[in-house]
Amino acid sequence: MKLSVPLLLSTVFLFSCGLFANAETKTTYHSLAEMPTYGTLVPDAETRYTRLPDSLQGKIRPDLWNLGQNSAGMAIRFRTASPSVKARWHARFLNNMNHMTATGIRGLDVYVLDDDNNWTYMNSCRPDFYNKNSETTVMSGMEPRMREYMLYLPLYDGVDSLYIGTDSEYAVLPPAIDLPRKGKPVIMYGTSILQGGCATRPGMAHTNILERMLQREIVNLGFSGNGRLDYEVAQIIADNDASVIVIDALPNVNVQEIDDKMINFIRIIRQKHPATPIILVETPMFTLSRFKNESLKYLTEQNEHLDAIYQYLKDEGDDNLYIFRSEGILDGQTETTVDEYHFTDMGFKIFAENMYPMLRELLDKQGL
Repeated sequence: MKLSVPLLLSTVFLFSCGLFANAETKTTYHSLAEMPTYGTLVPDAETRYTRLPDSLQGKIRPDLWNLGQNSAGMAIRFRTASPSVKARWHARFLNNMNHMTATGIRGLDVYVLDDDNNWTYMNSCRPDFYNKNSETTVMSGMEPRMREYMLYLPLYDGVDSLYIGTDSEYAVLPPAIDLPRKGKPVIMYGTSILQGGCATRPGMAHTNILERMLQREIVNLGFSGNGRLDYEVAQIIADNDASVIVIDALPNVNVQEIDDKMINFIRIIRQKHPATPIILVETPMFTLSRFKNESLKYLTEQNEHLDAIYQYLKDEGDDNLYIFRSEGILDGQTETTVDEYHFTDMGFKIFAENMYPMLRELLDKQGL
């Protein structure tokens, strides 16, 4: 079919106007500094996206302080009706490792609240591999309607600036729905595994999975290689009003350290919170224990010593102490680690699903 000259010109004009309109769509970047921050006990710290109070700088082990500057488990909540969403952020350290993705180390993860108030994955923000500054499109071409977002921060790096880009006529607003629920968070303390090693993206760390399952804020106090029962960390926990406290430090302490420090660590917390549920986590029977008898013996001894402490404190009258057994952590699955210890996404998901019933029961008992 041939088009008449006037119709052809009209078609070309309309088509070119469409291109011009698309070209004119501009992005406005909005700082998230005033949006609600989840997963930190120190929201007023000088460096906003940190997990340790400024007062501890120079007073704790340097390795512990530096790891506290990683934003593991932290998230920002906001809402916007923009058809396009972009992210721009600046990493503090440009960390990289040979057994974990750059997206898990210093990327971002974006979740959106669906019509049933469940969190559903939207997209990941992959970082620039060679530079601290990163910018990416999360999603474009969406129907323009208000959506509630949760932006998970890097697991093994920090951020010191964070922006969300929208089409220029759309605002970024504080969330209208209180999910995950703030106040009386679950506080989880532990090692590199708890920090999120080696999740492929931030949302797959088990603390973040549990946060979405429970719809309650979870604070991640995992410190890679440094979950060594530092009493300063026990004091941080004690200074806050948690709903449940999880102590998962065994992969970073030997049997002697368990005996010497675990009871004191718990008692520091108990001085201020005698009735708060505390869960002690046994160490998983990692893959290497199937091949090395010495490793099997060592992991078994760790759990036996933790169990002895658990029984001792229960006998003393601590009725709010619980233990999460090793056999329930990974269900004997063998595809759950990246190396000999650190979890794959499958490992994190299994761990979260297995711990969920205990946490859910303890929260329900408190009406939370």
